[in-house]
Amino acid sequence: MSQCISVSWSTVDATYPAASVQVDKLSNHDLILRCQVGLRPDRAAFAELLRRYQTQVDRVLYHLAPDWSDRADLAQEVWIRVYRNIGRLQEPAKFRGWLSRIATNLFYDELRKRKRVVSPLSLDAPRTLDDGEIDWEIAGDTPGPEEELTTREFYDQLREAIADLPEVFRTTIVLREIEGMAYEEIAEITAVSLGTVKSRIARARSRLQTQLQSYLDT
Repeated sequence: MSQCISVSWSTVDATYPAASVQVDKLSNHDLILRCQVGLRPDRAAFAELLRRYQTQVDRVLYHLAPDWSDRADLAQEVWIRVYRNIGRLQEPAKFRGWLSRIATNLFYDELRKRKRVVSPLSLDAPRTLDDGEIDWEIAGDTPGPEEELTTREFYDQLREAIADLPEVFRTTIVLREIEGMAYEEIAEITAVSLGTVKSRIARARSRLQTQLQSYLDT
């Protein structure tokens, strides 16, 4: 996992005066409400949200664009969009999913701008796949202490395997298994049918399972 990307306040609002209220004790819900009061988000509350969720943005962009050298710029743009639009968020409890959607949509915007053509990657020959559900758990970026020594190599291989997936498969598996989004949310973000989302997730899981079978056996 790459280092967390540092987002400068100068990219969001260089002139907004710092609030004197201590916010580190507030809940995420209360922070969001503070950011929705007034013409512009409360700077201290927004900075605390950024501190709490910056790793999430970094993780999403890392998995969606592992080979992009300008992920730091993308991360800054994500927070600029959050700053400008947080007042429109009607359900603060859904902030985490909303933030992931902003990061994902930004990724797709950049992908379209670059007119990037995705070539087939060097993967195993096509197989007969079962599009049904497959139990598959993708670990977080920080395994527990009891797992760290025995699973570090597996998780490294898993991240590489995800990075090697074609764009459409990688996006759906990241949104589903890492960000925990519902199939319907993924369909809305990627602009495809619900059936296509389920099929892509099943195929991505199958490819990952094939590539990592030796680790799964042990």
